[in-house]
Formats: sequence, structure tokens, C-alpha cells
Amino acid sequence: MNGMTESREPTARAAEGGRRVLIVSAHPDPRSLTASLTGFAADELRAAGHEVEISDLYAMKWRAVTDADDYPEHPAGARLDVGAASQHAYENGSLTADVRAEQERLLRADAVILQFPLWWFSVPAILKGWLDRVFSGGFAYGKDVPQYRNGSLSGRRVLLSVTYGATESALSERGIHGPLADALFPLQHGVFFFTGMSVLEPFTIASAVNLDEAGYRAATAAYRERLAGLFTEEPLPYRRLSDEDYTRTMELRPGRERPGTTGFALHLA
Repeated sequence: MNGMTESREPTARAAEGGRRVLIVSAHPDPRSLTASLTGFAADELRAAGHEVEISDLYAMKWRAVTDADDYPEHPAGARLDVGAASQHAYENGSLTADVRAEQERLLRADAVILQFPLWWFSVPAILKGWLDRVFSGGFAYGKDVPQYRNGSLSGRRVLLSVTYGATESALSERGIHGPLADALFPLQHGVFFFTGMSVLEPFTIASAVNLDEAGYRAATAAYRERLAGLFTEEPLPYRRLSDEDYTRTMELRPGRERPGTTGFALHLA
């Protein structure tokens, strides 16, 4: 199937009033907080009438690295340009079966939840590998695929549900680790908004290693509220290239920012 002409809008609704949600979960221990929150979210969403699919990457033994094995038609010994090779494989239907299955799950979904612990200010390697392989050329980016506007995955919402061991104050504007929003910007803006998805304010749990029963009850109560608004809350107001806020060299035009705004916040309208 030619990826350049394929419709990327979500398919028909799961049921009257229901939507389809994909939860991508990344933690090696099925007894972890990440696993518990994945199950909690799935139960809440199903109770609300939505269909839920779960990609539990560790349980799936997901292959995290991208190399020539991902592209069976790539000539042996030839230089591997991953972008070009993945686009060729996507357009010719020769991506590996595991990648095609996850792309199909994404195309079915009206919303995507990424459930993961923050490790070294990023996602676990297995989840990064899911992004590297599933968001292939032709499918998520490449020639004729719009970026930072109505991209290939437009019409879908995405929520990051993130746990981390530090205190909330340590990942604040004046905290020693810097703002959590800055750590998540490359993922929220550079992956999901880039491909056209509507990005919601992340749901986060700080000091996760010290969470007791009372803390877990409070966290799941707060998560329940966020899940209830998965299809109604306003997404982060990232600027689109189509809004003419940027020059042809993709720089924000002078005077478009709020006074005193710097850094990643410049790209919030």
C-alpha cells in the first residue's frame, strides 16, 4: 500500500459514543507501578465504553534496535539510510510484521497513552525503540508528509503518563533537574505534535519510589479525572507551521512570543 495516499484518520468508532485507545506500556516488572497504572487506565476506559488495546513492550519482547534486519529488501552491504530504507519498506509493504502490527494499532486508535517511568530524563530504551521502528519513514515522516501541522497521525490525541523518582520541586522551573516540561518537550512536540497528534498536558506522579497506599489512591483518583477528559480537554497550544508564525527557515518570527518567554515555551501560542 502506498503510504503517501493512505488515509490516516482513525477508523469508525468502536461503539456508540465509544473510542479506541492504545496504551503503550514500558516497564520490565509486571508488579510495577507502571503496570498497575496501565491496568487501571484500561479498566477505567473500558468502563466508560471505550475499546482498549495494550502494547506491553517488555511482555511482547519488543525489539528495540533498528538495523538492516528491519528492511528485508535492503541490498546487502549497501549503506543504510534508515529514513529512506524505512520509507521504501513502508511504501512497498515490506516492513517487519511486528512493526506493521503496531502501525495498524496506531491507525485504529483515537487516542494513545504512553505509560512509562522517566529514566535518565527520557523514556526507557525499549519505548524509544518502539518510536524509532514504528514511526517509520512514509508512515510518520518523510517526503510529502506534513510536519508540525495536520500530519500523518492527525485526528489522534496523545497523553503521556509518567512516573519519576525525584520530588516535584526538583523537576520544576527552579529545580536542580530543570522543568519536567523541558524534558518531555522533544517527545511531546518533536514526535507527536510533529506527526499531527493533539498533545495533552502530561499526567505525572512524582516521588514514585516512595508512593504508599494512600499516595497510590490519591494518584489513581487524579488519573481517573484525566482519563475522563481524554477526549474533551484542550490540548497544549503548540504553534503550527501553517499558522505563519515561522519563517521559511523554520524560525519563530520576531514579536510572536509573549514578553519574557524563552526556550521551548516559545513554541506555545
